[in-house]
Amino acid sequence: MRRSDFLSVIAGGTAWPLGARAQQSSSVPKVGFLFPGPEAYAKMRSVLVLEGLRSEGFREPDQVLVVISATGGDPARLAPALAELLTSKVDLLLAIGGGTVLAARSATTNIPIITFDLEIDPIESGLLASLAHPGRNVTGIFLDFPDFSTTWLELLKEAVPGLASVVVLWDASAPATLQTKAVAEAAQRLGVKIEAVEVKAASELNAVFEAASARLPGGLLILSSPLFSIHSKQIAELTLKHRLPAISFVPSFARAGGLMAYGPNLEALYRDVGVMAGKVLKGTKPADLPAQRPSRFELVVNLQAAKALNLTIPNLVVARADEVIE
Repeated sequence: MRRSDFLSVIAGGTAWPLGARAQQSSSVPKVGFLFPGPEAYAKMRSVLVLEGLRSEGFREPDQVLVVISATGGDPARLAPALAELLTSKVDLLLAIGGGTVLAARSATTNIPIITFDLEIDPIESGLLASLAHPGRNVTGIFLDFPDFSTTWLELLKEAVPGLASVVVLWDASAPATLQTKAVAEAAQRLGVKIEAVEVKAASELNAVFEAASARLPGGLLILSSPLFSIHSKQIAELTLKHRLPAISFVPSFARAGGLMAYGPNLEALYRDVGVMAGKVLKGTKPADLPAQRPSRFELVVNLQAAKALNLTIPNLVVARADEVIE
């Protein structure tokens, strides 16, 4: 099936209409794709997941069905979206994001769950017994946030001479203990004062930036969250409007006009999730499939944004960048 054909098939909110599903063999496994954002983004990400599944020998629609259930970014829709997938009797759940995987794990201990979660500690939260031996029905990709936070703040300090205070944006719908704790510890080591500002929904972004700007910080740090990833263009525009030197987790932020971004290649991670899903469909239990850490990171520096903010990015930072926007 061509990619364009596939996208047209899933345009209705699930991967295949019920009539089409009825024509499929009952032996074809169904993968539920639970996404905490707009359906349009879920569809785009599902194409990457399917690439990973294909590499493990599962081609749509004859060998696998992907059923999409998206929340539209509304936390109140998470429970109904999850219930929709469970009612459809999926064989495996792909749960994207910290809040999403915790909800999925609470709802079922029998259905295998693969997650792409960069916000929580999988051991502390009880999702996994260990990275090497997950031990339960959950495995996936998790970020080592403590080391990551230090690099973030170091990059921002190099870009902003005399940086003393930073506002940290975090998504209130996602578990934030690991991220906020790691950033606070890194800030203390680096001598930077931080103040956390929560965002509950995309509709609050304008007001949040007004509030953040009023604090007169030297910079802005945007934590990992599907909400911030999906709305990276709007956030980039707001950082320039309020003249806030910022660093984000997602490369698309810098490409959309923000100052800097440092984080994993998200497209590659969605493919990796598809690969892990394929291994489980072939018989490997999540309990025995080691969890992964992202291994590919990108530093994107936007010199146009730096100029607009009257900043000069040091040559050493520019030399380290994987992509420089001039």
